[in-house]
Amino acid sequence: MTTAASGTPRPSSPSVPPTARTVLAFVNTRADGSGRHELFGDGDSFAAWLAEGDAFGGETVVTDADAAVARELRDALVTVLLAHSGDEEGLGGPLLGAERHLRRVGSLYPLATVVTADGAELTSPQTGVPRVFGTVLAAVTTLAQSSDWGRIKACRNPPCHFGFFDRTRNGGGLYCSTGCGSQVSMRKHRRRQRHDVGTSPEA
Repeated sequence: MTTAASGTPRPSSPSVPPTARTVLAFVNTRADGSGRHELFGDGDSFAAWLAEGDAFGGETVVTDADAAVARELRDALVTVLLAHSGDEEGLGGPLLGAERHLRRVGSLYPLATVVTADGAELTSPQTGVPRVFGTVLAAVTTLAQSSDWGRIKACRNPPCHFGFFDRTRNGGGLYCSTGCGSQVSMRKHRRRQRHDVGTSPEA
């Protein structure tokens, strides 16, 4: 808990749960036109990304086909996270398609429940690339059953769509940064200006 300058206690921002960090690490691998590069472009780049850390099993032999599966899973998740941000373009058909794809993926990479005296968790019982996808699905499933599910979002500023955890107190964040929010506001302002010029009466 943080304390305001006046001495009045103020609720702290929600912390980012480990499951959200796992999901964000996976979805924030796409090129977005602002300097970020595609990390799942082929088997070699996907393997290099996995080798950088052990959160998804560490170094793994992968193929170009595996990279394609990773991109499809990632893009479906981004569509769901855009829905959490209220992005209208991603609703309807795109969202239904993403949800169908996630159901198919869920049937291909089943999870196992590990129960201990301290609690229970979902894990992937598989190895190699299937374990990578299972780890992502386990994190998504655990997160989706918590109150934090709606706080993991994708930035509404196209083409950014960077995944982020909304730490605002009311959960109303729409953009990954103030910069993206400013870009969207500026585009809206320019559209209004063009519209006003186009509809103004001739002198």
